[in-house]
Amino acid sequence: MITKKIYLYFPKSETEKPIVYQLVKDYNLIVNIFRAKVTPEEEGYLSLEVTGNQEDITRAFAFLGTFDVVIHAGNKGVHWDENRCVHCGACVVHCPPGALTIVDQGTRTVTFNEDRCIECLACIAACPFGACSSAF
Repeated sequence: MITKKIYLYFPKSETEKPIVYQLVKDYNLIVNIFRAKVTPEEEGYLSLEVTGNQEDITRAFAFLGTFDVVIHAGNKGVHWDENRCVHCGACVVHCPPGALTIVDQGTRTVTFNEDRCIECLACIAACPFGACSSAF
């Protein structure tokens, strides 16, 4: 079993289709949705984690490719802009999974590990410089 974080973009033409249902039913995937914004007659975004064997995940991604759904690997729902970050560390204490950490106490350098991010969005409110943002 492997787990992959993905970020899906749904154009208006695909928001009414039961795509996540089919990922579970037809491809035996465990789906953990972190965040979603999919409204009928509009575009939508979905940030999720899928767990299953490699073959099922590969088949599921091929299935997604038959729609106009755009698949991004990784945690694209939350962005950390290193150029905006002043490494004050305000976000670090508000990051429960430790995705934002100070890697060097001497320089107070902050880094972002997107694999650990659960998209709680606490970093967005905590950052006074707007280094953390949401894709939706």
